[in-house]
Amino acid sequence: MSQIQPFPFVSVSGKPYDRGLQYGRAVAERVRLSASRYGQTLRSLGYSEEARTAFIRSLEQAIGEFQPAYLEEMRGIAAGAEVAYEDIVMINARTEVLAKARVEQAKLADADAGIEDEDGCTGVLVLPSRSANGQLIHAQNWDWKADCVDTGIVLRVHNDDGPDYLTFVEAGGLARSGLNAAGVSITANYLESDRDYTQLGVPLSLLRRRVLEEPVFANALRTVATTPKSCSNNIMLGMAEGFGIDFECAPDEAFPIYPGDDQLIVHANHWVSPIARTKLRDTGCENSPDSYYRDWRVRQLLNAAPKLDRNAVKAALFDAFGTPYSVCRPPRLGTRHTMTATVAMIVMQPAAGEMDVAPMPALNRVFTRYSLQRDPIAEAA
Repeated sequence: MSQIQPFPFVSVSGKPYDRGLQYGRAVAERVRLSASRYGQTLRSLGYSEEARTAFIRSLEQAIGEFQPAYLEEMRGIAAGAEVAYEDIVMINARTEVLAKARVEQAKLADADAGIEDEDGCTGVLVLPSRSANGQLIHAQNWDWKADCVDTGIVLRVHNDDGPDYLTFVEAGGLARSGLNAAGVSITANYLESDRDYTQLGVPLSLLRRRVLEEPVFANALRTVATTPKSCSNNIMLGMAEGFGIDFECAPDEAFPIYPGDDQLIVHANHWVSPIARTKLRDTGCENSPDSYYRDWRVRQLLNAAPKLDRNAVKAALFDAFGTPYSVCRPPRLGTRHTMTATVAMIVMQPAAGEMDVAPMPALNRVFTRYSLQRDPIAEAA
């Protein structure tokens, strides 16, 4: 892992292929590193090149049916970074590709062998009535492989066919957490259920990207709630005008969770919806047992103050209770013996078009403020 530095900022514009080309050239080293690390993971799992290529082709077809322009953008990233186009598809569908490899390996060996640690994450939405300045706050700790601190970037897209948007994403990816100029914001947390990988759906990262292209919040809700998925995921949506909602998504069904009387939504990595819990089985507790207190801790800390600003949200997400199995996770060995950490803390105010991001927040409290309008600015927590 390199010395902790702010995530690189990339700003692109133009048609999809041209944007991708600019993107790939700007952070070519990080794109290559993403491709190399996930490619090596697949090789370690014993997933053959032939099997990988065949599965990526099936995903390419699903992506093309969902939004063909995304494939053009991926081709541009591949050309700009000088990597194989299939590697860019793999990065954008890494959840689905790695899961497929694990399933195939389990058929050949111990069913538990080689399984990777999943995304952790703790997400927060603060409605304007609880916000000190009357603006919605949307935040997340992103827990994943610690070495992804070297592959994360912040991408700003000046969009010809929709609102401009800002996203924190792994290099080579089209979107992850972010906000757009229409005031729509999105984060996502890992969930697992017994319905996972029984169908082929749209890769989760591209569903998030579609949300960031939506000028109308209702259409963003439709995208999350109705798009077929390959696996479960928790997706939190904010609207600068003053609304937030959480969808616990199974591959074929979505269960909404609304803000409580405290005007907050807090979610970690276990199923909460009573309806969902009667209809499916939560299979993710082995990977993230700390989830059961992480969301409780964050809610307790937030509810200690009558009004909240970005600094108060950051303070709650810095919580070290139960460390290293904490809300803000220092680098530690995960349940499957890979080094994991809270790789980034992301705190957004969509009405202002701003996103504060700190890499490895358990070790570093310096944020960079990224904006839809201005150049990045570094500031302490």
